[in-house]
Amino acid sequence: MTKETQEKNILIEEVDYTRELFGNFDENIKIIEKEFDVNIVSRQGEIRIIGYEPNISIVEKLIFKLLEMIKTEGRLTKQRVRYAIKLVCEGQEDKIKQLLDDVVCITAKGKSIKPKTLGQKRYIDAVRKNDIVFSIGPAGTGKTYLGMAMAVTAFKNEEVNRIILTRPAVEAGEKLGFLPGDLQEKVDPYLRPLYDALFDILGPEKYSKLMDKGLIEVAPLAYMRGRTLDSSFVILDEAQNTTPEQMKMFLTRLGFGSKAIITGDVTQTDLPKGKSSGLKQVMKILNGIKGIEFITLTNHDVVRHQLVQRIIEAYERYENKKGEE
Repeated sequence: MTKETQEKNILIEEVDYTRELFGNFDENIKIIEKEFDVNIVSRQGEIRIIGYEPNISIVEKLIFKLLEMIKTEGRLTKQRVRYAIKLVCEGQEDKIKQLLDDVVCITAKGKSIKPKTLGQKRYIDAVRKNDIVFSIGPAGTGKTYLGMAMAVTAFKNEEVNRIILTRPAVEAGEKLGFLPGDLQEKVDPYLRPLYDALFDILGPEKYSKLMDKGLIEVAPLAYMRGRTLDSSFVILDEAQNTTPEQMKMFLTRLGFGSKAIITGDVTQTDLPKGKSSGLKQVMKILNGIKGIEFITLTNHDVVRHQLVQRIIEAYERYENKKGEE
C-alpha cells in the first residue's frame, strides 16, 4: 500500500512572523524541508506543510515553537532553527520556553543576553547556585561571554563591589617584562577578548567610567599572586593554559563575598611541551566538593557559525582515531 502525502495548514497572526520564519531566501525553511522531507509554502496568511506522517506532525510542532521564538525575540537565526529541530526530535521542545524566559542581562544597546542551549542554561544556573563554577568546552560555546554577563549582572545588583577578569599570558611567559611598551601595552593582546566582551555588554561610556574608577580590572594571571579578592566577581579565562601551581594560586585568592568562574577548553592547551594543565588537574582534585560545580559544554552548545560545530566534530573524530591507532 502506497503512502499518500498529507497537508497541514497553520494560521499565522502576523505577516512579519512568516517572513522571519522563512528567513532570507527561505534559508530557515529549506533547513526544515531537508531535515524532514516535507514541502512548506506560505499562502494568504497560512503556512501549508505537505509531506508524510509522522514528519508533518513534528514539523507542525516545530513551527509553533519557532513562532514562539520569533514572538519573544523578534528574530530567528539558522543556528536557532537547527537547535530547535534537535530539541523537538528529542522530545524536549518544552525546554525551549526556559531558554526564551531566562534573561541574564540587557546590553547597552538593549539586546537581551540569554542562554541559547540547554548546556548554556545549566551553566547559568550553576553560577547562580555556586561560588565557584568551571565552564569547560570548545570555542564558540559562550563560556566567556555568558560569564561576563553574569558578572555584570551581579555588579549591577550590588552583590559584588567589583569585577576582575584575568587570563594567563602563556606566549610571553616570564619574558613579559621584555616586551615593548608599558604594562597595559604588554598584556593587552592577551586580554583583548575580555575587553571586547565588556565593551559589548556595558557600552563605551559605562565601560570607561567603571574602568577609570577601578571597579573593573583586567589583568594577567601573574598579577593575582599575593592578593585577597573580597566581594569580587572573578573570571579566569583560558584556564587550560594555567599550570597546576597557577590554578591553585588563583583559587586560593578568593575572599569573602566573592564568586569565580573558570573557563577553558582542555583540547586547546598552549602550554610548553612537558607542562601539565592546571585545569585538567583541578577537574580531578575538586570534583564533588560542595559549592563548586563543573559544567561541560559540547559542540551542541556552539553558537557561532555552523561550520565551527562541524570543525569541532571533525577534530574529535581525528583525535579519537589517532588515539585508537
